Amino acid sequence: MNALKGLQPESVMHYFEEICAVPHGSFDTKRISDYCVDFAKSHGLRYVQDKYNNVVIFKLATAGYENHPTVILQGHLDMVCEKDDDCDIDFSTDGLRLCHDGKFISAEGTTLGGDDGIAIAYALALLAATDVKHPALECVFTVDEEVGMLGADAMDMSVLQGRLLLNCDSEDEGILTVSCAGGARSDYRLPIAYETAQGRAWQVAVADLIGGHSGVEINKGRANANKVLGRILAKLPVRLICIDGGSKDNAIPRQSVAKLVSDAENFEELFAAAARQEQKTLPETETEVRFLCEPAQAEKMMTRESSEAVLGLLNDLPNGVQKMSSDIEGLVQTSLNLGVLETKEDAVRMAFSVRSSVNDEKDALLAQLVALSKKYGTEYSESGHYPAWEYCKDSILRETMVQTFRELYGREPIVEAIHAGLECGIFCDRLQGLDAVSFGPQMYDIHTSRERLDIASVERTWNYLLAVLEKL
Repeated sequence: MNALKGLQPESVMHYFEEICAVPHGSFDTKRISDYCVDFAKSHGLRYVQDKYNNVVIFKLATAGYENHPTVILQGHLDMVCEKDDDCDIDFSTDGLRLCHDGKFISAEGTTLGGDDGIAIAYALALLAATDVKHPALECVFTVDEEVGMLGADAMDMSVLQGRLLLNCDSEDEGILTVSCAGGARSDYRLPIAYETAQGRAWQVAVADLIGGHSGVEINKGRANANKVLGRILAKLPVRLICIDGGSKDNAIPRQSVAKLVSDAENFEELFAAAARQEQKTLPETETEVRFLCEPAQAEKMMTRESSEAVLGLLNDLPNGVQKMSSDIEGLVQTSLNLGVLETKEDAVRMAFSVRSSVNDEKDALLAQLVALSKKYGTEYSESGHYPAWEYCKDSILRETMVQTFRELYGREPIVEAIHAGLECGIFCDRLQGLDAVSFGPQMYDIHTSRERLDIASVERTWNYLLAVLEKL
């Protein structure tokens, strides 16, 4: 302890160091949850702790703010536990070894857990303060955000009266996040049948596309290897044996490989010609793409009906950006990504990540996928639903935070939406009329052992938080 002694704001740094001393990885949040409860007890504050380890701590308004709207301050208790190969820390028993160089706080050999320990530290410092002006506070600490927002999803939110939510789970100072996508996973299982192979066997592939995250980088026009290979094969006389590409539904596949049989004497030439034609349609950024074709061995191939069904479905399925936002320039509003294409013994599996910042559009896109499932006779399932945080055109909280930022720093904050999921979406879905903004201090390389927290930014963000609360 005392690794952060002398850093400002003193109370925030004190609580952040205490949090870092308690193991609190995802699915291991009982101890950090109990720590928050002990804090509430020692400060005479009312609290609720549920069976999932979510905690809410309540604090009455200060003098003069009794009639102001209640404010929810929210962050998550769990951290991502990653460490260097030579680090001997046991995340289940050991605290973190904090250090700083005067500019950044980090942890020796491990993730820091600034995401989202700093939010909890801000809240505890605020709850302990006796010299801060603020409305009534409901400090909400959720669990297991990093593994699917499980705590927020399971929480009974009827205990909350506030309709102004300050979420402190952003890693870029000066950016106010005001909307996020909702989403779901869709999974197809298309039954297939085989017969004895007749013709020459080949293995073909699309390789070395850029790929990327289907939320953050779907708007960059990056090609999906599964769709590219599907379009090429649909033009050729082939019977599939197997086709595989991608391993995660939320990652844009960089490579897709198929084994097939063709009776065309000049198949290599036909494949090369189709590949050249396809390459002309790819984004100019896909400069490293390779199209591969080589002889293979095969004893069986899909029946004509199965092969045509696989390629038909693969090409009929929508993919990529479906709609851009009309409210926020450059924001993808609705998208989907065919992240997994996998041939099993008796079926081909196709898995999607579906996202939209408008819940009705997400539902409409899922309905389209259901219709295609019925057309091709596939098994279909959905999982991992989470709601969108829809953009609010008239937000008192957003305007207050923009104005306060302008007054403090003499410049405009960046107001943005993200095409990925945040806990704010769950809170806005459950609490009717909720007005929410997400913000936070500057962090770098989160979820890695290089994670670091900007010390000066922590203090600026603390002062910003206090100024916002004084205005609400």
